[in-house]
Amino acid sequence: MLSAKATCNSHGQDSSYFLGWEEYEKNPYHPVNNPNGMIQMGLAENQLSFDLLESWLNNNPDSSGFTAQSVSSFKELALFQDYHGLPAFKNALADFMSEIRDNKVTFNPNNLVLTAGATSANETLMFCVADPGDAFLIPTPYYPGFDRDLKWRTGAEIVPIHCSSSNGFRITQSALEDAYQQAQKQNLKVKGVLVTNPSNPLGTSLSLHELELLVSFISSKKLHLISDEIYSGTVFSSPGFISIMEVLKNKDLLNTDVAKQVHIVYSLSKDLGLPGFRIGAIYSNDDVVVSAATKMSSFGLISSQTQYLLSQILSDKKFTKNYLTENRKRLKQRHDMLEKALHKTGISCLKGNAGLFSWVDMRCLLSSQTFEGEMELWKKIVYDVGLNISPGSSCHCSEPGWFRVCFANMSKETLVLAMQRLSSFVDSSVKKTNHNHWRRHVNKSSRKSKSLPKWVFSLSFATTRSGKNSDR
Repeated sequence: MLSAKATCNSHGQDSSYFLGWEEYEKNPYHPVNNPNGMIQMGLAENQLSFDLLESWLNNNPDSSGFTAQSVSSFKELALFQDYHGLPAFKNALADFMSEIRDNKVTFNPNNLVLTAGATSANETLMFCVADPGDAFLIPTPYYPGFDRDLKWRTGAEIVPIHCSSSNGFRITQSALEDAYQQAQKQNLKVKGVLVTNPSNPLGTSLSLHELELLVSFISSKKLHLISDEIYSGTVFSSPGFISIMEVLKNKDLLNTDVAKQVHIVYSLSKDLGLPGFRIGAIYSNDDVVVSAATKMSSFGLISSQTQYLLSQILSDKKFTKNYLTENRKRLKQRHDMLEKALHKTGISCLKGNAGLFSWVDMRCLLSSQTFEGEMELWKKIVYDVGLNISPGSSCHCSEPGWFRVCFANMSKETLVLAMQRLSSFVDSSVKKTNHNHWRRHVNKSSRKSKSLPKWVFSLSFATTRSGKNSDR
């Protein structure tokens, strides 16, 4: 008696990415109430600079429009329901997006469509540019939520652009062409390419070469390009962030048909750490896309009071400049702290310069270099170590053994504890591996020495154990 959509199993909720969250919710860590609980390292949330926002609010008590001094504002906000959004907020958001990009490009507020978060923005763009059964090409590894956001209600398909650790998971011409050909073999009509820049889960920004490659590819194939730039304000070290808009500008393409094929998704969830406010946006140079997306936005509007408050915050240029600078500084410190702790345990990471996470190489800990081995390790880390991290297979990584580990959603003390737990696990795993290796060595020696006196075998046993201890 229910619809096919209600009963289908295409939401992606059974992914290990979401299953890890379910396990965390059963036993969440708390330093006092549940010190042995699971630590959430699968949540890409920025809590490192929340005190800056709280300080601004304390210094600007009338900013919400709900105080006695702003009664008229309260009535206006309570009655406002235009799905085009508050002009003051759209202007402030456009300026903030330019500021993040060092004002190398500007954004026309009339080309902005407000949505209830980046999730809504990406889905809305899918509805605008793709029909059910059409495909989008996405570089791997990619954000696990895209399987839900882009496909579940729209009926669109995803074809992976397989990227490799051999070149730091960079996008190449051959990978693009291979994905396009693979889609054609599946009789899928390719409508575009979607990238996250900076990348989630890699924590790297796209290079100028990659961006120019993408523009050339979508131009030659007559495709759309969606650039999800939700992490654009989190780039904390070189190379810096290059927006797709900057590439269009430098190539004198802003007033061409190619520019109409390019669309940007943005949100304040990561840069300002406000996921609960549900602030997302689409920026497009195509008037038809802007018009259609604006109509669709009526199904997921941002409250007028939220828009009003954020227009006050973003219009304070002194605050936004200080916030972006300080936030990047704190992200780099926390990123370095995580990677130094991992390095001490013998675990390396992809060299990253952005985001709220690191792409961690745990191939050395796999019992076998397979995705079965990856899931075995992931379950041990979740259930035995008490850390929820995201396995690479949930991000459609083509190589087993990579994991996304988030670092900005917790206190410094919690991160220290998480690394202590992981270090203990790695030490015990190494000891177990060495012990098994030693047992095999002893058994082999035993078979070879059955004709020897027992005291010879005992001496061999002692020497082997002594040698292993000194190696440690």
